Amino acid sequence: MTIIGACLLILGLFFFLATTIGILRLPDFYARMHAAGIGDSLASVLMLLGLAVYNLHHFSGGALVTSLKIMFVCVFVYLASPTGTHAVIDGGFAAGAKPWTKEKGDFK
Repeated sequence: MTIIGACLLILGLFFFLATTIGILRLPDFYARMHAAGIGDSLASVLMLLGLAVYNLHHFSGGALVTSLKIMFVCVFVYLASPTGTHAVIDGGFAAGAKPWTKEKGDFK
């Protein structure tokens, strides 16, 4: 259980790192928000699942209840993060944020 929990935590950290690189490297608002929304949801859920699995290492009634609560937080994050990202992107579109287009001579 400890190894599975640690693997999920490390995988979640990897996706957070990939999200950070995507936010820094992508060219426009929409692409950056896509990276943030996808990476944040996946990384958060993986890390929370890792904590829930690790918490079951000491199996007791209290540990089971705590792990179930963490699972409920996973469901909330999995539903709320994409919804929040969509709301921010909709606000950016309403404010007039233009998508990036590749122009001649623009080699990034």
